[in-house]
Amino acid sequence: MKAPTYKLRNGAEMPAIGLGTFGSDKYTAEEIANAVYGAVKYGYRFIDCAEVYGNEREIGGALGRLFADGVVKREELFVTSKVWNDHHGCVAEACERSLDALGLSYLDLYFIHWPFPNYHAPGCDGDARNPDSKPFSADEFISTYRQCEELCRRGLIKAIGISNMTVSKLEATLPRMEIMPSALEMELHPAHQQPELFRYALEHGIRPIGFCPLGSPSRPERDRTSEDIAAMQMEEIVKIADAHGVHPACVCLKWSVQSGAAPIPFSVKEAQYKSNLDCVCSDPLTEDEMETIRRADKNCRLVKGQVFLWEGAEDWRELWK
Repeated sequence: MKAPTYKLRNGAEMPAIGLGTFGSDKYTAEEIANAVYGAVKYGYRFIDCAEVYGNEREIGGALGRLFADGVVKREELFVTSKVWNDHHGCVAEACERSLDALGLSYLDLYFIHWPFPNYHAPGCDGDARNPDSKPFSADEFISTYRQCEELCRRGLIKAIGISNMTVSKLEATLPRMEIMPSALEMELHPAHQQPELFRYALEHGIRPIGFCPLGSPSRPERDRTSEDIAAMQMEEIVKIADAHGVHPACVCLKWSVQSGAAPIPFSVKEAQYKSNLDCVCSDPLTEDEMETIRRADKNCRLVKGQVFLWEGAEDWRELWK
């Protein structure tokens, strides 16, 4: 099974669906690496990684086995990673660590994971706060972005990605960039469609990549609130799934790809990651079904980022201004 692709501004072809590798604190690095091996063997060609996920060394081992076994060549894969918040001042070192862990000589796309250097300890409680956290600064962001541009010039990365941005943050930074970003990772599912940000990205040649495309049912407890809406349980999604004879997860992924995004669902379960790939390659949603989902948007953000708040911030919404 082969997924459709999008052509990025640098001419690279990016598969329209990838495998996420954030285990949501529930799965071991070895389990995730085994899923990467199995998913690529089945047909996935896009693997989304990050140093902060704590599993790049194991994923690198899986990639090495895939290359050694003749399953795939490096140039046939699209591999991404991300610089974490506390490494904004030393991006090259972070990138080189990821390359070493993954056993690669270059990354197809390298993201600034969050647009500020606010740091929290891995696995911390949702109410945890770092006294050094501060609001977004365009100057600080561009300083980090300049380091990514240099990595591009050195050939260590093929393209730059941005993540967890807003339209106002993009308006403040895009005019100052020398190498334009190729992709934007954003929370994207039927209950949180972010249409303004989505349109803005596409209008500026930036391809949206959707994390939490299924409504992130396995996200950490610290990211859950009583007001959250589960995308796969939305009445509209369930009805469309019944009409197609598929799981609601398939409807979420079909909607994402047909909207023009590249979802990156995570699963270590073979049946699930196979189904996720299969469903975007056949039986598309109708125009009426796409319109029904568009109208069903709940504006329900699941990854709120409250652990990155600074002293004096009223609530997590201040992160998204």
